[in-house]
Amino acid sequence: MSKAAESQTGDSRRDFLKKTSLAAALSLTPITILKAADHKVDEHFAELFEKIPLNLKVNNKAYNLKVEPRVTLLDLLREQLHLTGTKKGCDHGQCGACTVHVDGQRINSCLSLAVMNEGKTVTTIEGLANGDELHPMQAAFIKHDGFQCGYCTPGQIMSAVACVREGHANSKDEIREYMSGNICRCGAYPNIVDAIQEVKEKGVKV
Repeated sequence: MSKAAESQTGDSRRDFLKKTSLAAALSLTPITILKAADHKVDEHFAELFEKIPLNLKVNNKAYNLKVEPRVTLLDLLREQLHLTGTKKGCDHGQCGACTVHVDGQRINSCLSLAVMNEGKTVTTIEGLANGDELHPMQAAFIKHDGFQCGYCTPGQIMSAVACVREGHANSKDEIREYMSGNICRCGAYPNIVDAIQEVKEKGVKV
């Protein structure tokens, strides 16, 4: 083997060892330290990942993207597609603020990697209305004052639409049960339930 080839092989091996060592070190580092040096961690950790193609449809618009494997659907929507109606709350799938529909099913977008949605259809709060005409659930939330600060409202509405579609809005108790994954810190639950019940009873297509 020539010296040039040996040098190239050595560089590749050192680069590989550097990256694997960094990954191992990061995985063992306490989260408090990682957060304190967040910008440096992101800068070095990003070196470990190459962007891969992702094709999906969001609010009836097709996208051909390149994303890192670690990017969540929530961060893709907010940071790359600038659809900021979907909110980042707990980032652990516990509050429901990030609820979107994927192929018609509600999910917590903070728990779904973007690459897991290859070829799928995503609907966010921005995709519910028909132009200037509000979706029936949006109109019902306004009518019944189903929000106060409004931070949780997009996720509440997306989950409420799914609740009706799934056939889980036949009583107030059932609505409460199937909306329990969406937290409203302002406590607007009675009004939210009333809005969902009205849409269900009107029998409008959601």
